[in-house]
Amino acid sequence: MNMLEQVVAAFVGRADVGHLGLLLWAASASGLAWLVLRELTAANRRFDDFVRELNRFNARHERDSP
Repeated sequence: MNMLEQVVAAFVGRADVGHLGLLLWAASASGLAWLVLRELTAANRRFDDFVRELNRFNARHERDSP
């Protein structure tokens, strides 16, 4: 038996199916929150890179203006 089957058997054996559902919900919600935060961090980094490049572009072209 793998670990997941052992955990499920332990919950079902004690008639804690509701707690098993709650555990699965909490684990999936935590995983989803972790994925969302990871993507938000990556988006923030890309936006920061964009603003930095835009600033470099503006600084380079301000020197050329009369």
